[in-house]
Amino acid sequence: MSKDQFTTYKNTLKVLSARTGTPLPSLILSFGVLHEITAVIPLVGVFYGARTLGVGESIIDSITCGRDKSSSTAFGAHGWLIEKSRHWVDEGDKWASRVGRRYGIFGCEMLPPSAPDTEVSPTPRHLSGDVANAIVAYGVTKILIPLRFGFSLYYAPAFSRRLLEPLRKSILAIFRHKVPPS
Repeated sequence: MSKDQFTTYKNTLKVLSARTGTPLPSLILSFGVLHEITAVIPLVGVFYGARTLGVGESIIDSITCGRDKSSSTAFGAHGWLIEKSRHWVDEGDKWASRVGRRYGIFGCEMLPPSAPDTEVSPTPRHLSGDVANAIVAYGVTKILIPLRFGFSLYYAPAFSRRLLEPLRKSILAIFRHKVPPS
């Protein structure tokens, strides 16, 4: 990116900050917090929803069946969606394996923190049960990125004014409070 593009973004953020009455650092922090909250909620919700309904394995099976390239190119525009879904399954499998081994969840054995974080090859052999549900939740969370981004951007000023700024002022008041000498 050129310096002019950064200047445009910077000016736009300054205008948004001035228009909403929100300090720029607080606005950026509130966007980040909201963006992460909007990632965790669907991740947990879809995981438990897929687990309760027992649909994780069937969704993963329908995406991973016929992994050869010819099956996706035969569908034209849908081929992109099929390939993207398969990519998210592979990515989600690596994520679920890494998180599962770190915390001992999704049916994975917990490894000590000193153990090397090895890559697990994405194969259909272990894409069942909670791993499949976690991969479905990961994929849905990825699909929702545009909505999450828009939601976070829209509500960042209000979140900042109503939560972050009062919290910041309370914390600063504690440190600014002068203790009388004894």
